[in-house]
Amino acid sequence: MSDDEPDLELLALLRQHLQGKLTISEEPETGVLEGAEYVYDNSIDVALDMRSCKNAAAAIHSQMQLKQYSPATWSAHELHPDTKDESTVAFIFTMDLLNFSFWSDKPESERFAISYRDRRWTGYWSLVAALQRALDEGIPITDSHFWQDEEECTLETLRQVFRSCTDEEMPMLAERLECLREAGNVLYEKYQCSPSNLITAANGSAAALVNLLARDFRCFRDEHRFEGRRKPIRLLKRAQIFVADVWACFEGQGYGEFRDIDKITMFADYRVPQMLYGLGCLAYSPPLDAAVRDKKELPAGGSWELQLRGCSIWCIELIRREIKRQHPEAEVNAILIDFFLYDTIKQLESAGQESIPHHRTRSIWY
Repeated sequence: MSDDEPDLELLALLRQHLQGKLTISEEPETGVLEGAEYVYDNSIDVALDMRSCKNAAAAIHSQMQLKQYSPATWSAHELHPDTKDESTVAFIFTMDLLNFSFWSDKPESERFAISYRDRRWTGYWSLVAALQRALDEGIPITDSHFWQDEEECTLETLRQVFRSCTDEEMPMLAERLECLREAGNVLYEKYQCSPSNLITAANGSAAALVNLLARDFRCFRDEHRFEGRRKPIRLLKRAQIFVADVWACFEGQGYGEFRDIDKITMFADYRVPQMLYGLGCLAYSPPLDAAVRDKKELPAGGSWELQLRGCSIWCIELIRREIKRQHPEAEVNAILIDFFLYDTIKQLESAGQESIPHHRTRSIWY
């Protein structure tokens, strides 16, 4: 097209606009994927191997098909709630409010663990088991009114709720109490003490719900400065996993119905990066590799930690795109890939087959 020829497509858009027929999408975005791509583009200590990502996509899709992996898999676990009502939403909200920092450097037999239903639970499952046990014992641990009661909901109360069957106490109990207290106050002031009302306020948008959590609750605001970028990097692990857990629990219906659920990314923690490394998708610089293998604690919000988390989000996005490219009919998103990889690395851990330790960072973000 020469400079003298009109741009017919642009003219058509202008006519639609002038006639009031052109609508600009105002659908919310979380900004997590955008930030993750920026981290990937500017990382010097974490890299992606594209051939391994393609191979991983094929293997992950094959295994997920074989195991019939779907949102229904979430409810199949014996500790996850059986009911599908407001009390379930409250349970999931409490669970993801406290879903952080379970790792221990102690041997498996000595690490923090919960004894419940004749089994010993560690890691994330220790949290779910402790919440279920507390409800069985009549402690209203999922009630935001209880969180606001400074005489009833105390550090000693949490020590009782999360009492361990070993000598190691649950990490960061004081921080967990602070999260409960803050969330109780926000729910009281803005959402009539109901996490369900928070979902209603998002108007069927997963991205909007993530943004509400990050805006209104400081303890969900998982945002960090990285390499001089003017805008903070948004990782929002726990805000996103709350949306994902509700979606999976309700299997995309009722409280779990979100028109844009595929905008949710993977949940940047320490387990999925470990799995991606084992698959050859992530590569670390020698200093970072040595620090992870030596189980040195990486500072929260530091460059190494943000590279690990951001590159993992972008890696899972590339794997998701590759699966969809090879199998357009596949019902797969970053949530299901994350859930699948998390379950897989926990199985490998139980069998002592991890290729590298997970990185160590203490924070409330994951």
